[in-house]
Amino acid sequence: MSEILKLVGSRIRDVRKSRGLSQEALAEKAGFNSSYIGFIERAERNISLVNLEKIAKALNVGVYQLFSYVREYEDLTENETRIKEILSVLKNRDQRDLDMVRNVLIEIFERYDNKSNK
Repeated sequence: MSEILKLVGSRIRDVRKSRGLSQEALAEKAGFNSSYIGFIERAERNISLVNLEKIAKALNVGVYQLFSYVREYEDLTENETRIKEILSVLKNRDQRDLDMVRNVLIEIFERYDNKSNK
């Protein structure tokens, strides 16, 4: 499996999720079968430039942005990559959701830290 296919597929998945779209919704907007989007995101299919353009238009991004993942993530540590993935999930959430996530994280880590110090 090609590394570029993995990276582009991951980038499509991240952008799709940040837009709040399911694979089915993206497939419909781009004119594809929903299983095709899954194949692309899992790097199980090679994608033509024409189809990449259709996906980019459906995501309302430039084609080049689907390749920015390569440069953006190539020098990150594993933890930094996980943080970027978390930020991608949270990026388009409203203030109430972000406050809830923050409070949940604080509560989890406080309990964890208190348990570890006993």
